[in-house]
Amino acid sequence: MRPIIRNHVLLAAALVVCGAAQAQPRAPDKAGDAGRNEYLSNCANCHGADGRGNGPYNELLQRSAPDLTRLAARNGGVFPLSRVYEAIDGAGVAHGSREMPIWGQDYKIRAGEYYMDVPYDPEVYVRTRILALVEYLNRLQQK
Repeated sequence: MRPIIRNHVLLAAALVVCGAAQAQPRAPDKAGDAGRNEYLSNCANCHGADGRGNGPYNELLQRSAPDLTRLAARNGGVFPLSRVYEAIDGAGVAHGSREMPIWGQDYKIRAGEYYMDVPYDPEVYVRTRILALVEYLNRLQQK
């Protein structure tokens, strides 16, 4: 899929998941909030449970984990959906140093382990998990 079309499809899917580009934050539903659960499982150790870059592993990193609650503020008040998605997916990382795990590849491996002999689309599995996480990060933004 060409990058321009892919970005439009990604944006449309994210808007559907988010409900709106800048929806009002809501209290997370602890049992059924896939984005929150994904964040707490994979991101909170470095970025902190509150997303402010104060996780328990932060002192072990070469560079401090960024404050994820200020992404929109640092982008003129607009949540940088595409950049956040690409940073999490990590597909554009060809080589070199990167402390943040490449979650897109990790999710593909997890999908293969989970579905094994059942037909599935790994891209859908990866996108669903990343979009849930991106939607949660959108809700964490300071107003």
